[in-house]
Amino acid sequence: MKIAVLSGGVGGARFLRGVRAHAREAYPDGAGGSTAAITAIVNTGDDMWLSALRIAPDLDSITYTLAGESDEERGWGRVGESERVSGELRAYGVGWPWFTLGDLDIGTHLARTSMLCDGLTLAEATDRITARWPLGVHLIPATNDEVETHVVVEDGTIMHFQEWWTRHRASLPAREFVQRNVAAAVPAPGVCEAIASADVVLLAPSNPVVSIGTVLGIPGIRDAVRSTSAAVVGVSPIIGGSVVRGMADACLTAIGVATTADAVAVHYGSRGSGGVLDAWLLGEEDAALRDTVEAAGIRASVVPLWMRDVATSGALAAAALAAAS
Repeated sequence: MKIAVLSGGVGGARFLRGVRAHAREAYPDGAGGSTAAITAIVNTGDDMWLSALRIAPDLDSITYTLAGESDEERGWGRVGESERVSGELRAYGVGWPWFTLGDLDIGTHLARTSMLCDGLTLAEATDRITARWPLGVHLIPATNDEVETHVVVEDGTIMHFQEWWTRHRASLPAREFVQRNVAAAVPAPGVCEAIASADVVLLAPSNPVVSIGTVLGIPGIRDAVRSTSAAVVGVSPIIGGSVVRGMADACLTAIGVATTADAVAVHYGSRGSGGVLDAWLLGEEDAALRDTVEAAGIRASVVPLWMRDVATSGALAAAALAAAS
């Protein structure tokens, strides 16, 4: 079984943890692992240079979660973090005082930056970083190119997505999201191959605009998803008309999409009408929206979507794979 997952952020990290848990049960290898090959194609639009470090928030969140190293209470960074280095940087007036990095996290950024300066690509650096832990999932950045998301707010000011998201908490109404250099970017090696050879392609319950949307925006990836022989199943990041985590509603509003599970499914579109979905998982709270989704040519399944722990995340992954068949 080959599973490709388009993912980003905390939602993507927790979903991937569930996919891995289910795969170990459904396709055991006899040694506590799985015979299933899981490839995560990860958003890099949140990436940035800060204090001479190359920071890749989604790659790191997924790595730490799968490694059992993430701070589950804060929802970001490493567990048991200290922040002495960030304090020193603030004292020197370096970096963003509102963007705090933990010391262990800075270690990851230093390692990545060193590897990039030595000539490695982001994908090669990611392979080296993730080799530290037995993740059970192969992480590939959507692209090796720098495609950073910037936000144009109502007064015309342009800022990096991280400033809009972390400093302003998406409180400034966004007029447009711009992925710089996206037209010239190419998928990282292995991305389109993983999608083409997959038995199932899953869209994690990540931000549809700046996570999954950015991945699909890399030239070649959307076409790969549309042309794969595998079934493509998406998981709604909206439950009962509300976002599960973060401020994805502010992103959806900016592109004119309602914060509802059916509206996001229609936004992705069915493969039969030029979109990317074959099937869509709705939460039990949104069972009444099933007909709307199916009227758009997308098979809909109503299942529990809340990922409260590994068991519920694994059950969700099982439901996504069942929807594919």
